[in-house]
Amino acid sequence: MTRIDFYILPDTTLEARLDFACRLAETIARKGYRLHLHTESEAMARELDDRLWTFRPDAYLPHALLESEQAETVPVTLGWEAPPAPDRAVQALLNLSPGIPEWFSRFERVAEIINQHQDVLVAKRECWQTYKKRGYPVKAHQLRGQSS
Repeated sequence: MTRIDFYILPDTTLEARLDFACRLAETIARKGYRLHLHTESEAMARELDDRLWTFRPDAYLPHALLESEQAETVPVTLGWEAPPAPDRAVQALLNLSPGIPEWFSRFERVAEIINQHQDVLVAKRECWQTYKKRGYPVKAHQLRGQSS
């Protein structure tokens, strides 16, 4: 069964949420998981794509937009509508969209990032309740002092 982890940031900004997403993506990939970052829009996916190149000067996280030719060869993909192809064997999903993608249960792990912005709090509270109602194991990670 898919394991769900909620990472709760003390920050209110989208920038803090995306910066943490980059750090979490690096950690997940370093552990050997293939990862898909699901965003709410193409604009967010492209911004996150740019941030993954620059979030740490001493880091390189091979990644590509799901629609690109490179998506087949990198461990991390980004997208906003469709999931990665089932034959890609992606084990982890980092969900940055407000809702839960219908296809989330294909993954071993799902990470949700919450910041203290009211819209995100409301949307992710609903996600938490939906996962719990469906019987998925859900764990919260309260993060303190996570600055970018």
